Amino acid sequence: MANGARAEERRWYDRLLVVDRRWIYLILALAVILPAIVPFDVSTGISTEVRRVYGFVDDLKPGEVVHIAIDYDPSTLAELHPMTEAILRQAFNRGARLIFTTLSQFGPAMAEEMITRVAAETGKKRGVDYTFLGYKPYPGITILAMGSNYRVPFPTDYYGTPVDSIPMMRDIHNFRNVKGVIALAGGNVADFWIQYGNAKYGVPLGLGVTGVMASDYYPYLQSGQIFGLIPGMKGAAEYELLAKRQGQGSRGMPYQMTTHLVILVFMVITNIAYLAQRAARKRAGEVRR
Repeated sequence: MANGARAEERRWYDRLLVVDRRWIYLILALAVILPAIVPFDVSTGISTEVRRVYGFVDDLKPGEVVHIAIDYDPSTLAELHPMTEAILRQAFNRGARLIFTTLSQFGPAMAEEMITRVAAETGKKRGVDYTFLGYKPYPGITILAMGSNYRVPFPTDYYGTPVDSIPMMRDIHNFRNVKGVIALAGGNVADFWIQYGNAKYGVPLGLGVTGVMASDYYPYLQSGQIFGLIPGMKGAAEYELLAKRQGQGSRGMPYQMTTHLVILVFMVITNIAYLAQRAARKRAGEVRR
């Protein structure tokens, strides 16, 4: 009986290491549902890199031009849309004129919906306060061409209007006529902006990227090649806090916190079970010897 009890005791870690994955999915589902049932706020500190992007936009004077590159598609919409909307609202409220492009194949319709919605809500007029040039393939080539003249890759805007007939574009020819570029990117388009936009033409560049991409771009922040960085949903929540307007970034933080916490707990339990199993096998080997 005692031997059976000891065998049962030794097996608890084996059971933990082969638990049915459906239980894991169920617990994760509950972690996602919890903030919807019991809403709560997550306290968010504001990082220097996010504050720099906010400060850049906040320092814009009425009539100054900023290029907003919406270089992501619906697959990264949840992380990048909140920061994009916050930037657009702030820039429009500052009276800046905005040039929009998208270098992501599946991004134009998504970008157009956000631009027109935020512009309507802030009372801005297409062709006067903003221009959406649309999509072109081959990001590196397109960025190089825009640095020479926007009209080279974009003779017409997204709606087919000749760029030369757009009122706000009459005095805008290339990157020398814009205050800077803020690129919101869900892939390697951010690299092209650094290599060609900043390194080639010297245009001030700020980035907004997904959370998993962020660590790759801190070296560029430290070297001064980008003036600021917004990392993922947490960065979007920080930006919204600075803007004093709660959006999807702030509302998404509780869901992110609960799911991350559950994943961390699973990792700790799994490692404890693994170490216990390894120790038991080592002891069993010593007994056999």
